[in-house]
Amino acid sequence: MENRKNFFHLHLISDSTGETLISAGRAAAVQFLHVSPIEHVYPLVRNRKQADAVVSAIDKEPGIVLYTIVDPELADFIDKRCVEIGVPSVNVMEPIIGTFQTYLGPLARRRVGAQHVMNADYFARIEALNYTMDHDDGQMADDYDQADVVLVGISRTSKTPTSIYLANRGIKTANIPIVPGVPLPENLLSATKPLIVGLIATSDRISQVRGHRELGSVSGLDMSDYTDRATIAEELKYARMLCARHNWPIIDVTRRSIEETAAAIVALRSKLR
Repeated sequence: MENRKNFFHLHLISDSTGETLISAGRAAAVQFLHVSPIEHVYPLVRNRKQADAVVSAIDKEPGIVLYTIVDPELADFIDKRCVEIGVPSVNVMEPIIGTFQTYLGPLARRRVGAQHVMNADYFARIEALNYTMDHDDGQMADDYDQADVVLVGISRTSKTPTSIYLANRGIKTANIPIVPGVPLPENLLSATKPLIVGLIATSDRISQVRGHRELGSVSGLDMSDYTDRATIAEELKYARMLCARHNWPIIDVTRRSIEETAAAIVALRSKLR
């Protein structure tokens, strides 16, 4: 039956942080354009008392229930309680784990929050984040050869958020603004390790984003030049020329999310290795 409401309750129960569920829930919900989810996230649910309290809360605001619970007895308890109160529920990880078991054999043991263990990968992500924050917007230009990726582009081409997203995946990323008439750092031009990628967008899109930028703290910035489409077009032409001169790949971020831009960069890294 068609849901005539413009919203629905989406309950996300996890025995860990809930990040997996949030991503899965949003990926599914966005396919239904006529409704929006009201998210209720219940992290660190690890015993029956906690689960019972959560299901009682769900009973007051019924909706779809997604959960990732490693303990099979606790997962079964949640499933049965959802049946009792008449709400649909899905154990998101179980079909995936079942497929893995079919191919790899039985689990050695089930571990809550295993993806968040503080191992070498975890500390590599922390190191990447520290590097990326230190090398935002052209800062600390003396060690670009330590970067995995360097993003270049004119103002408002999503360099910083893309850098942070990549860093969260353990990829050390620096970003440098391209400004006509201002040479790029020599250390960048001589670097041999990083993948250097140019980010561009349409002049209309950049003008729109720049127009919404908070400019109160930016002294000496001419707002009319900053948002002027003709001026932006010249900046983009210069950026394209610079990337072509150095044979750097270019990604147009106009219609891409940060995640899609990052995925394209990861694909480029794999291709060029």
